[in-house]
Parts: sequence; structure tokens; C-alpha cells
Amino acid sequence: MEFDYIIIGAGSAGCVLANRLSADPAVSVCLLEAGPQDWSPLIHAPAGVAAILPTRHVNWAFNTVPQPGLGGRIGYQPRGKALGGSSSINGMIYIRGHHSDYDDWANLGNDGWSFKDVLPYFRKSQMHHLGASEFHGGEGELYVGQIEAHAASHAFVEAGQKAGHRYNADFNGAEQEGVGQYDVTIRDGRRWSTATAFLKPIREQRKNLTVLTGAHAERILLQGKQATGVQVRHKGRSTALKARKEVLLSAGAFGSPQLLMLSGIGAEADLKPHGIAVQHELPGVGQNLQDHPDVILGYKSSDNSLLGYSLGGSLKMGSALAQYMARKRGPLASNFAEAGGFLKTDAALTRPDVQLHSVVSLLDDHNRKLHWGHGFSCHVCVLRPKSIGSVGLQSADPAAAPRIDPNFLGHDDDVQTLLKGYRMAREIVAQAPMARFGLRDVFSAGLDSDEQLIELLRRRTDSIYHPIGTCKMGTDEAAVVDSQLRVHGIAGLRVVDASVMPTLVGGNTNAPSIMVAERAAEWIAQG
Repeated sequence: MEFDYIIIGAGSAGCVLANRLSADPAVSVCLLEAGPQDWSPLIHAPAGVAAILPTRHVNWAFNTVPQPGLGGRIGYQPRGKALGGSSSINGMIYIRGHHSDYDDWANLGNDGWSFKDVLPYFRKSQMHHLGASEFHGGEGELYVGQIEAHAASHAFVEAGQKAGHRYNADFNGAEQEGVGQYDVTIRDGRRWSTATAFLKPIREQRKNLTVLTGAHAERILLQGKQATGVQVRHKGRSTALKARKEVLLSAGAFGSPQLLMLSGIGAEADLKPHGIAVQHELPGVGQNLQDHPDVILGYKSSDNSLLGYSLGGSLKMGSALAQYMARKRGPLASNFAEAGGFLKTDAALTRPDVQLHSVVSLLDDHNRKLHWGHGFSCHVCVLRPKSIGSVGLQSADPAAAPRIDPNFLGHDDDVQTLLKGYRMAREIVAQAPMARFGLRDVFSAGLDSDEQLIELLRRRTDSIYHPIGTCKMGTDEAAVVDSQLRVHGIAGLRVVDASVMPTLVGGNTNAPSIMVAERAAEWIAQG
């Protein structure tokens, strides 16, 4: 059980690393995934996300600590637990963020991370449905296309224009601002996760790649200040795997800092209460948690072409299932969040500060609360929140969930930005193109004062599943990794996932996580 590289976590980044590193037949690679194979049909049918999110099926389904900014509520943090990681349970939206987000990273002292630097790595992964261009790749493994959108999605885009926002045909092109349809990682009616794109085509052909599922990493093995392997629980027993070259930690914004701390890497104040001896003092581990606080506008509709729960809806869903089984088309081939926008709450801003996701069903509490009837929803999230949280340990038991504190709406600026975004989304939905759907506000009818809406925001805000930053790259005392993602002070150990991002990008984080792995793979291969 000796390998050149051991990758912990087969998610958005880990599957890319496994593909790129195993392309060299002279090296051996082991990919560890705590979850199962990605065989669940709910993973591959795009609409299955609605059933996965509220459950523990291929989902870690973490909870947060009580959030003061949310009135003491406990938040919910779904994370993928299967091959593909969160790319197997996410909303399949492909967004890179604003160009300036990456220039921000470079300006923080991270050489090689400006937009000009990272664009080739976005293009390398991508197989864009319109082919190669200045901003898109045409030969990569990750298919990025658009789907046949519901009439309500088209109406939302029209309504956005009526409300004064520009139309944007490509949020990942020259400009981000505007309203339009999202690019998605769906191909021929199937989710195109990183496991499907990067792992499945090469897994059986490359004998130098070993993939272990149901393999829960318990700690990183150290010899002094050198990472030498991983202790993993697999098939009911703990086993030591040796890494001749590097251990690559790709367990995500929650899992990566947790495993570092379980291995004695972190701040003594975080480790000592759990009886963990400090092997390497690194105070930034688990700090700098950032996530997009999100609130949903929900509407009931008299139009049963929108998704929902009713006798007529059940009959339609039976027809949709038959359509999907026969041709991989129809409602079950949709991610439901087909359109949206990037808007400025102040015209003087240099880039959008809120994002909208329109959804052709009525959502409530991550789909854990169901409403009879049909409906429409619109997410509003703050793209660059000032509220900063943390990830810690609840115990020294590797099987225990991490302690997650996003500190949502802890900074008043986030509250004010979300309030402005909420009003803008309301204005869009009130435009004439949406009238045909007979929408009735479920959550905020009759509420209009700032005080009323802020109280609503604190009752209804939660995550839109974009945690980053808990092993941030940089040169300051709070940085965990350097600009090539090597853990400060520990040889043979890198972190390669969303946790290394020093600041949030303005958008969904799956595509940036894949780019991070593409960027890292070159450095790792170069030694």
C-alpha cells in the first residue's frame, strides 16, 4: 500500500488531480473517497438534486452551530459524499466568478493566480457547447452546455430586462453583469460531475491509479515536518498508506481543515481541548471561512407546468419520468435553476455584488419543507460577504462532523446588501413577463419596510453551498498554504480544493475548484 501520490477526497478537485497525475504511467496514484461509488440514479438525473439535498443520501448533511445573525438558528450545509464529491450533488451551474476576483488573489501576494494566469486552466478543462473561443475551451473533459429552459426561466430573463438590467448571453465571457440563462454541467440529460468527466474514462485503463471508496481518512501521517502518508479507515479497519512523493488534501472547505487539525496541524488553542498533540503550529487552519449568504423569494403559482406537488403534478411527473427514461429529456433533465443574474446594488460599484438564481419550483429550507401546489423561486445571495466564520473540531473522533460556524449576517453590510438584492429580485418578479404564471408571494407578502424585511432575512437566510477559505493561500500569518498550495512548514503536503481560496469569487464555486486542481496538477507533476 505504497504510492507516489495519495489524494484525499474524490470531489471537484480530487478527480481532476487523479486524472492529471495518473497520466504519467511512471507514477502511482491512490484516490481516497469516504463515500460510495457514484451509482445512485439520483446523482445522474439532474432533477435528482431536489431529492439529495434534504437527505443524507450521498450527502454529509452537516449542520452549523447556532447563528446569532440568523436569530440563533442552526444552518444546514449539504456536501457531496460519493465519487465526484459536491459536483455529484450540486446545482450543476458553471460559473467562474468575476475576472477581478482572481486579480484580487494575485494582489494578496499569490503569484500565478491573476485572471490572465488562471484563464488557460479554466479553458483546459472545458468542452464548451459552442466550441473553443477566447474565454472557452472546446477539447476538455468537462462538458458545459445549456438546457431546454422552462418558459418561466425565459420570462424571468425578459422580466430582468424590463426592470432595467442588461441581457447577458455568457456570464463567463467578457462581462459578468446582467441577466440570462446559466451554463450547466449537464450533457445529454445527465449530470456531468468530475467523476463522470475526469475519473470514469480513465479509471479502468490506467493501472497506476487505485481508487478506494468507503475510505475515510483519519489523519495524515507525519515524520517530523514531512508528510509520509495517510491513516485511513477502510472495510472496518485502520490502515496506513505510504506516500513516496506527496499527500494531496482535497476534502473541501470543511474536511480539509478538520483533517489537518486531527493530524496535529493547526492552532494549539484549537487542538489542546481535544487532547490532540500539536505537531505543527499553524494558526490559520480552519479560519477565514467564507460562504454566500442566501435567501429565497418563494411564490405559489396557478400554472401547473411549474414543478410542484398536486394530483395533476403527480400525473405530469409520471409522464416526465417516462420521457426522461426514453430520451433523457424533459423536466427531469433540468437542474431547475436555469436562469439568473449578476447585479449591482449600487450603480457606482465596479462589479456585481449580488447573484440571483431563478428556480422553476417553490423552494423552502433546502427542499426540506414541501408546499402543496406549484410555484417559482428566486435565490438572492451576497457575493462578497464581510462576515467571516471558522471551522473547528467537535471532538478528536475522525468520524465526528466538524464544527461549522459561517457567521452568516454577522456584519451589517451583508444585511444591507442582501436587503437591496431582495428588493431588486422582487422588482424583477413583479414585471409583466412573469404575470402569466399567477405568482403569489408565500414568504413576504405584506412586508415592505426595511425593519420587516430584515427580520425576514434573519429568519430565512442560509447557505447556497459555496464554502471556501479555511486553508487559505498567502504569505501572512493566517495563511495555511503558499501560492503553489504547499502547506507552510510541512514538506510533501498540499491542499488542493476550495479551502485554499483566500477570498470568495463572485459566483458558484465548482468551476473555480476544478481550475485550482488543474493549476496545482502542473506544479505537482513538476515536483
